[in-house]
Amino acid sequence: MALRCRISGRSHAVGGLIRVCALVGPTAVGKSTTAVEVAEAIDAEIVSVDSMQVYRGMDIGTDKVSGPTRERVPHHLLDVCAPGHDLTVAEFQGLARGAIADIDRRGRVPLLVGGSGLYFRAVVDDLEFPPRSAVVRAALEDRAEQVGAAALFGELQHLDPVAASRMEPNNRRRIVRALEVIELTGRPFSDNDAWDRYESPYDLRVAGLERSRDQLAERIGTRVERMLAGGLVDEVHRVAADMSPTARQALGYRQVLEAAPGTDPAVLGDNIARATRRFARRQLSWFKADPRITWFDAAQPGLTRRLIAFFASPGR
Repeated sequence: MALRCRISGRSHAVGGLIRVCALVGPTAVGKSTTAVEVAEAIDAEIVSVDSMQVYRGMDIGTDKVSGPTRERVPHHLLDVCAPGHDLTVAEFQGLARGAIADIDRRGRVPLLVGGSGLYFRAVVDDLEFPPRSAVVRAALEDRAEQVGAAALFGELQHLDPVAASRMEPNNRRRIVRALEVIELTGRPFSDNDAWDRYESPYDLRVAGLERSRDQLAERIGTRVERMLAGGLVDEVHRVAADMSPTARQALGYRQVLEAAPGTDPAVLGDNIARATRRFARRQLSWFKADPRITWFDAAQPGLTRRLIAFFASPGR
């Protein structure tokens, strides 16, 4: 008989706050499958916290859950916009919080699931997002084309070393955004003490999944092979013409777009797997800094049962 544990959205809440459960961790660790089993047991609906699964048509490369799985457990924030829309973190914050409120109103438990650390923090913490300017951004993009992302990254290291330490030197989109904020506000992009407080407006319970480095690397390799065999290259070319700058940064999609015509699939797979392993290490570093997360070894037996017990226990 399946293990079930009813958790009302507010029955365990502190001070009337909405009870929100979350399952986070690096890519390929096994969050999606485990989350469905947990959600069925605690009467939850899943809110995806993945910065790329929001885009329609980007299915294979983001390892989006199948239709039958969505029928088992409702999933929110999948396929919410076209790949040409440059979805901001602030927009995502609003969509996710709306989904949480709706799930709670219906007496069910919101279960956040994903590995996008920035988007997770945006949803569960009181983070504010600085202004934008299309004019300033366009000027910075032009400069990036002329001098390269590395040169702009050097400027960011000088102006805001804290922000620079949180991003890769070749992530032009994030570098431009940080410089845009500095120019518009005269303040460092990292100048927001809410990032250091870890204070949520929800009654929050967060579980993190992890595996040994070798095991995670093997699972990443298997996933990449499955994606390529399932038609990832064709999918990328099908949506490429309509992809926003943000969507083009998605793992797998970026490597396919940058590959020379006729690239050996094995070489392409190695490139994607290598980039994914680097990304997984950054995900772990991000989440390990959050003191609210209780970690579980995804390779140990009885994982679902242990997670159900964890989410049913009182928060805070």
